[in-house]
Amino acid sequence: MPRKYIEKILKARVYDVAIETPLDPMRNLSKRITNQVLLKREDLQPVFSFKLRGAYNKMINLSEAARSRGVICASAGNHAQGVALSAQKLGIKAIIVMPKTTPAIKVASVKAYGARAILVGDAYDDAYQHAARLAEEEGMTFIHPYDDPDVIAGQGTVALEILRQYTGHIDAIFVPVGGGGLIAGVSSFIKYLYPQIKVIGVEPEDAPCMYQALKKKRRITLPQVGIFADGVAVRQAGKEPYRIARQCVDEVILVSTDELCAAIKDIFDDTRSIAEPAGALGVAGAKKYADREGIEGATFVAIDSGANMNFDRLRHVSERAELGEKNEAILAVTIPERPGSFRQFCNTLGRRGITEFNYRHAKADEAHVFVGIAMHSNSEKDGNEKDEVIARLQNKGYAVTDMTDNEMAKLHIRHMVGGHASGVEDELLYRFEFPERPGALTEFLTKMGQRWNISLFHYRNHGSAYGRVLVGIQVTSKDKPQFSHFLDELGYPHWEESDNPAYQLFLS
Repeated sequence: MPRKYIEKILKARVYDVAIETPLDPMRNLSKRITNQVLLKREDLQPVFSFKLRGAYNKMINLSEAARSRGVICASAGNHAQGVALSAQKLGIKAIIVMPKTTPAIKVASVKAYGARAILVGDAYDDAYQHAARLAEEEGMTFIHPYDDPDVIAGQGTVALEILRQYTGHIDAIFVPVGGGGLIAGVSSFIKYLYPQIKVIGVEPEDAPCMYQALKKKRRITLPQVGIFADGVAVRQAGKEPYRIARQCVDEVILVSTDELCAAIKDIFDDTRSIAEPAGALGVAGAKKYADREGIEGATFVAIDSGANMNFDRLRHVSERAELGEKNEAILAVTIPERPGSFRQFCNTLGRRGITEFNYRHAKADEAHVFVGIAMHSNSEKDGNEKDEVIARLQNKGYAVTDMTDNEMAKLHIRHMVGGHASGVEDELLYRFEFPERPGALTEFLTKMGQRWNISLFHYRNHGSAYGRVLVGIQVTSKDKPQFSHFLDELGYPHWEESDNPAYQLFLS
């Protein structure tokens, strides 16, 4: 057990700039999942994130000589703001290196605190490498966002406050995990004093660096990470956080984007505040854990780690929250092409609300509809309602395909249902993701070049997260090896969707 951190956490200097944040009950969510959920409101810090604690504790302990040379850091945004405000408070020159994908709200905040912001690369690791070079060249002190004992100790003060604010029995604390600084500080303090309290990390499914490290018993570098939850978009867990996690963390839970969006909505419903995706990880993890274990009557603490959300990303969050909560089912249904068929279809559904209805004439005697249907039940207690709806439709003779978990259908098809193309031969359908930044779409099209004809194209921007493109490309059989080589060279995450039923029903 890393006992040295207990003294470091107790002596941590954080309250010159940070505040003791409240531990608020989530009454609506607690009632719904029949467990008490308490929300640690780190979104209320002056920089709207817990990162201020560790950054200031590191910088207040620097020597006068180190302060005079200035500090530099690499960050996706929240650590950057913590360093910038701490530097302003201490009168230290600061350079912040940030990925180009960082939400504009975080870049603007860094500049407002008087720090110099440099945008480099598409992910944290690109920014880190550039900042490390600058630190060596300029003789500045690098302030690591998570792999530093003083930073970890600063973050550990969150646990100190939780135990002071709630003196009753706590079953588990759910901690967002990126590089691991927060969970290292929290778990070392909690496990030293109350080893029976479970400390559970929560990561996105597309950025599971600590999950994989604990599973494989060594730190690994992920080949790529999703950046919807940009605050935890880290490819490798920190060395010191991993060492502590092996001793003090009970497990790490992975949650989907839809589950994250649902958790953001839960936090809003209970507090009228908007968490950033990384900030909602704790709540998403608590819900998933309670459902998995079938627990009732327990007390959970979920850390809301930040609220630095780009406003235009709320479109995506709102769209996916109902799916994440299992309050909406997405179905493709074949109905007869005749007057009154839509009314009969609605009658079959009963009094369930239809959230969307996309239709296109398919054949002389039938039509395919893309329909969203509101579900009454909650996923935590009853996951059978969607199956009952499908069975009811099928019993009435409708052909039904469930699209609720079909990523291409949710991202693209629902926005572009328009009919089948005629005369398009040798079409392959691919879904791509690329880091979102100014000019990214043009860059993508340039890389595509003019080697193959594009027969279908749909692009969606999700607010500084990543661009999503659905592309139909005409590729003859003899050209497929060359096309496969081209995809490898392109370097973007991609998935072939030519056999996806959503494509077959609505577009091919």
